[in-house]
Amino acid sequence: MAFMKRKFFKAKLLLNNRENLVWVLNMVNYWLCVTNRENWEVVQKRRIWGVPERSSRQIERVKVGDYLVFYMMPKKIAGIMEATSEAFRSDNKIFNWKGPSGDETFQHRIKLKPVTVPKQPLDFEGLIPKLNFISNKDFWTGHLRRAMRTIPKEDYETIHAFLEGN
Repeated sequence: MAFMKRKFFKAKLLLNNRENLVWVLNMVNYWLCVTNRENWEVVQKRRIWGVPERSSRQIERVKVGDYLVFYMMPKKIAGIMEATSEAFRSDNKIFNWKGPSGDETFQHRIKLKPVTVPKQPLDFEGLIPKLNFISNKDFWTGHLRRAMRTIPKEDYETIHAFLEGN
């Protein structure tokens, strides 16, 4: 039960196949997604987040109702979105990224809705001392080298409060 202390549960009332009402508990996860300014604009406009093939396992773990915090390179927090779909695949090129292997399509995607998005991205560096997922405060960028990763609820709440307060 120790794992339950770090997660938030969202209850849903659903009809099962016998037309009976049942409560379903969904464990909410919190994600940090790393992007650049150009792709953040795509996320905002199209309300879609995508990752390359090498990150497909992470995005496949995202469930409807999970929260995604967007870190925008360099050193900005761009906003928070909520997942509104399970992961899906699309080869339609909407993101722009030149990776080590050339152009990336970011074909593994989820749909989103905005939760908290400031008019302009905010400075990230002031948050570093307050975030638990960053264990090495001197070399914090090492914690942001993947397209996405889970973060503790406490870190999500810290970032959310920061965005709401600005």
